[in-house]
Amino acid sequence: MALRLATWTARGVVTLRPAAVRTTAAARALAAAAAGPKGNGAAAPARASSAARPSLAEVPVPADDDAGNVFGKAGLLSEPPVEPYTFPGISQERFPDEIVDVLLAPVTAGDVEIKPDGLLYLPEIKYRRILNKAFGPGGWALMPRSQHHLQGDVLSREYALFAHGRFVSQARGEQQVFEKSGIATASEGVKSNALMRCCKDLGIASELWDPIYIQQWKAKFAVERWVEHSRTKAKSRMWRRIDRKFDYPYVERDGQ
Repeated sequence: MALRLATWTARGVVTLRPAAVRTTAAARALAAAAAGPKGNGAAAPARASSAARPSLAEVPVPADDDAGNVFGKAGLLSEPPVEPYTFPGISQERFPDEIVDVLLAPVTAGDVEIKPDGLLYLPEIKYRRILNKAFGPGGWALMPRSQHHLQGDVLSREYALFAHGRFVSQARGEQQVFEKSGIATASEGVKSNALMRCCKDLGIASELWDPIYIQQWKAKFAVERWVEHSRTKAKSRMWRRIDRKFDYPYVERDGQ
């Protein structure tokens, strides 16, 4: 039975690779138990006893050959395994009307934000408030379904949304990592992004994926303007809400 783990490197994550180095005594005992007694032709047991299984602290770690580790040579990320596939109560029955009314309520136009490229979005805290209003604090949860993956400078992780003990949806969140000291902050961004994607299956803020609503909202609440970068002097077109101004280092240069 080969023990596997995830290794983080500057090139990305290599998940579930065999860890052939630094095998602990507990791991060797587990392999011996799986192989069965020598010389007597006895079949290997179907499962090793719990006493023979290594604890998380005893799982072998790779040798110090990960010079590009984003956490530094001695900072290899260690995460416990997670349950990837459980779907209790999936599509069992509809939620009560009082919950459905909260989930499907029209999005408030003033809550909608727009990115410089024109993409509409709802701040993640708004999704949490809607879930708390619908299910109550503690009545819903976001459960990790995978370990973190780093591909280039993009951190991602799979999450599943549960409400009142029932599986609702599953999605992978992602967030760009700008420097290794920002991994923890990026991890929170990954979780928030996954939450937003899971909430689509509940109908929350579904207007933000409706082309007609997007066009109408932009026409009424947003403008596209020429801006200039204060340092590079580069000019480009960017969107903003009509009640907002562009943040530094961008300066509005309308008519250019």
